[in-house]
Amino acid sequence: MLKLSKLATAVALVVAGSAAVAGEVEVLHYWTSGGEAKSVAELKKIMQGKGHTWKDFAVAGGGGDNAATVLKSRVVSGNPPAAAQIKGPAIQEWASEGVLANLDATAKAEKWDDLLPKVVADVMKYKGNYVAAPVNVHRVNWMWANSAVLKKAGVTATPKTWDEFFAAAEKVKKAGLIPVAHGGQNWQDFTTFESVALGVGGTKFYNEALIKLDQKALTSATMTKVLETFRKVKGYTDAAAPGRDWNLATAMVIQEKAAFQFMGDWAKGEFSAAGKVPGKDYVCAAAPGTGNAYTFNVDSFAMFKLKDAGAQKAQADLAASIMGTEFQEVFNLNKGSIPVRLNMSMDKFDDCAKTSAKDFVSTAKSGGLVPSVAHGMAIKPAAEGAIKDAVSQFWNDDKISVADGVKNIAKAAATK
Repeated sequence: MLKLSKLATAVALVVAGSAAVAGEVEVLHYWTSGGEAKSVAELKKIMQGKGHTWKDFAVAGGGGDNAATVLKSRVVSGNPPAAAQIKGPAIQEWASEGVLANLDATAKAEKWDDLLPKVVADVMKYKGNYVAAPVNVHRVNWMWANSAVLKKAGVTATPKTWDEFFAAAEKVKKAGLIPVAHGGQNWQDFTTFESVALGVGGTKFYNEALIKLDQKALTSATMTKVLETFRKVKGYTDAAAPGRDWNLATAMVIQEKAAFQFMGDWAKGEFSAAGKVPGKDYVCAAAPGTGNAYTFNVDSFAMFKLKDAGAQKAQADLAASIMGTEFQEVFNLNKGSIPVRLNMSMDKFDDCAKTSAKDFVSTAKSGGLVPSVAHGMAIKPAAEGAIKDAVSQFWNDDKISVADGVKNIAKAAATK
């Protein structure tokens, strides 16, 4: 992140907005699609029910990049919103600028330390103080499969190991269908890569190699096996994969053109929109070898320092509402994710979400709950970008040997 002093040139991007009046809460977010917009409207309703004025500040596009640009300009001009959609290490980067509010009073009153797994709570804190409120949990290490395609190919059980997966993929290929639907974009490549790394190496290896960026782990025999497995997965994708959007890859599975996809649980929204039922039309299962692990992607709102007492009260109520049971249920039913609170009733959720919630709780206790690198939850952006590039280069160029792939990823991990 650029230091705020260097952002003065961005002031021209400032979106005009008056300073918050008593009881007004201005929320910057990039949830503009159908289900997301519906969820934001629910939060607005909750806040209005508490007597506050909601000021919506939606910035579409760029996967949040556009919103981040506008946010920087607002903060530089001394006119930050009450809350902004920020996640992962970027929260700590903003906090280090001294511009985020301390939410400890709200967190203590609402018992956040009891309601959140420590690994998630730590992402929301800076130097031990809460500065952001988590909204949801997406599980990233899912494998989606079309039941009819598996049946046609003679695959009788969902693969739980990579050996079982490749045996199933071979059967699908022989049946004349595409084994793996994939969208060739670097974040999609890495979504598959981190599931392979977790499945082949286990949680300890994942933490050492991809979160701590330990050179010994990155250059180990385990990493060699990870890349060999990763390349083998590539062999079961179709030639048209490069540049394909993730939802189009999901559509291939829905339309019985492909058997499997490795993608986070936002893919479930596509199946639901197509009227497909989990357990009947499609299978949601942990990626091979990752049944006892869970890669998480948590959306959250960071809260900015405000001067007005009324606005501060509205902001505290917003933080409490985000973690409240009412919003957690409605939002996540719309989004395809699960509540981040550990004590939520899952009665209204489908089987995939119930499995996700059960595994979220069990892995939080076992140490199998790990942040997703692919989705900006684990490491600083510079290293993340460099590693993603190295992984995608290996994926896209069969001439790069496994040994060179290992070297390139280890070198990328050293990026400061």
